[in-house]
Amino acid sequence: MRLVGLLIALVITSVSVMPLSCGAANPDTDGAGKTVDIAALKYDATLSEFPYPYAVEHFAFDSQGQSLDMGYMYLPSAANKPVVVLMHGKNFNGAYWQSTAEHLHAQGYGVLIPDQIGFGKSSKPVDYQYSFSALASHTKALMASLDIEKGIILGHSMGGMLASRFALLYPESTSKLLLINPIGLENYLLYSQYKDVDFFYQQEQKKSAESIQAYQQKNYYAGQWDQQYANLTYFMIGQVQGPDSDSIAKVNALTYDMIFTQPVIEEFEYISVPTRLIIGTRDRTAPGRNWQKVGNTHELGRYDLLGKQVIKQFKDAKLYELADLGHLPQIEDFSRFKIVLDKALH
Repeated sequence: MRLVGLLIALVITSVSVMPLSCGAANPDTDGAGKTVDIAALKYDATLSEFPYPYAVEHFAFDSQGQSLDMGYMYLPSAANKPVVVLMHGKNFNGAYWQSTAEHLHAQGYGVLIPDQIGFGKSSKPVDYQYSFSALASHTKALMASLDIEKGIILGHSMGGMLASRFALLYPESTSKLLLINPIGLENYLLYSQYKDVDFFYQQEQKKSAESIQAYQQKNYYAGQWDQQYANLTYFMIGQVQGPDSDSIAKVNALTYDMIFTQPVIEEFEYISVPTRLIIGTRDRTAPGRNWQKVGNTHELGRYDLLGKQVIKQFKDAKLYELADLGHLPQIEDFSRFKIVLDKALH
């Protein structure tokens, strides 16, 4: 299985992306002459043709009167160590956890990597009430189907909000909570205007290859860009340009809403399990920054301050800060990230 993952990784990383200033819509060529025409990328709603680093299994269940399918990757523990459940962010799917999964599995941990409903290779119902509680319950059911009674719950970005909700709902199934640059360290509606699902649907319809890569280059990597970063945008670009783009836009709009209307920060004090925050302090991610309330003086997204502020709200928590890293420290500098990850796990 690891050999298959490595071969897929080599295929993905063999494709080179030119800097955005050169035009992201042009075909990109690597030194070996292999090309990917970004303008030609097209993926369906469940990314059926998009490669993942490990074998993808499927968990079927019913929810809200619908039959749903949850894609996931599972690397069982080889040394009787705990299972780490990796929860992805909103603009990602389980595939971006590859380096983290390899590192954890090499140490004997089991690794469970679900694509949440509405994301990745999982079902994307458009008539569905998306909530962190619902996604947490789906993850709990998946764990039960694999006889995983308790796990280390690790979430990044939006996955941090989900992981927090999971720990609140299922403390008996959570041995430790790890949060990597989670969003939700602020209650965004205190500072920003409420926008409904129609607003987000319109925003989603405006997305393009250029806008997706430009957003991530500016907000995630401080203007830097390389092949690894580009790889993480291909699935989004392919879906925006693919046959199911309208339903993808609707689902993405629905999952934006819960970020604003289902805050977790006021409940951090009720999280009873040991909690570890890993924060890239350059991060300035702030949902709602572009439509703040008139007269708001609070500066959103100051992760260099937020970690220190919220850590006091938990019963048992430690903070690990990574200077000069942004929203994805596990991608931007894995060598530094894995050092604090190992500390947080022990």
